[in-house]
Amino acid sequence: MGGSVAALSASIGAALTSMVFSLTVGKKAYRNMSEEDQKRVDNTLEEAQALKDEFLNLMNKDTEEFMEVMKAYKLPKESDEEKALRKEKIEEAYKRAMRIPMIVGEKSFEMYNLIETACELGNKNAISDAGVAALMIQSAIEGAVLNVKINLTAINDEQFKNENIEKCNHIVNQGKLKCEKIQSIVNEKIGIN
Repeated sequence: MGGSVAALSASIGAALTSMVFSLTVGKKAYRNMSEEDQKRVDNTLEEAQALKDEFLNLMNKDTEEFMEVMKAYKLPKESDEEKALRKEKIEEAYKRAMRIPMIVGEKSFEMYNLIETACELGNKNAISDAGVAALMIQSAIEGAVLNVKINLTAINDEQFKNENIEKCNHIVNQGKLKCEKIQSIVNEKIGIN
């Protein structure tokens, strides 16, 4: 369930980013931009809208994968063979289940590039929305990572676990830096600290 909420948070962050660009297109500041910057705004708007939809899709996939984990737990466990097969199927289901929040975390991290563009080129009256988008994205990253980690506890493959823990820690730590940078830009543009 937490993985689905992380994906929903990412979708909200993407929707806010998209909104900043929607409030920019067609305005005087937009018309005064270079053609290259207008294209950046247009392309980033499209990308944010696509990611919003992708995050909603991942929200549903996370729920589906969790149901597969529950199904694996219901496998028979009377004989040693059944126990071994059940254990194997549970671990396989957890590996599949942890992939979805990992994707959410990684794609959420990519959202920071779009939010930075929103801070740079977006409607200055919507700059606070870019700041809120960054907060939602960091929440999505950290929520997704918690779900990856809880799923990893059911996996015995230590190399697999360590590789994924390293990825998780990287995106959380780098995400915090990106989020702080964006909050700084937003507060500077608002002019009240």
